[in-house]
Amino acid sequence: MLILSRRKDESVIIEDGIEISVVDIKGDQVKLGIKAPRNVKVYRNEVFQAIQAENRAAATAPVILPKLEFPEDR
Repeated sequence: MLILSRRKDESVIIEDGIEISVVDIKGDQVKLGIKAPRNVKVYRNEVFQAIQAENRAAATAPVILPKLEFPEDR
């Protein structure tokens, strides 16, 4: 993990086109601005973790298909 110190209005560049800026600091809260290409998805960690949990649950859920009747089955 890279740990950096930044002040308000300073930023960090990640590869080409991703910039993270410190927008505001109030007490123990830091507001970040993130500029990234539209094809880069940016999530808060808790939202990302919830998405991953839902994806895992969906991937392991049993699939119950209804039995289809065809004329030759009668």
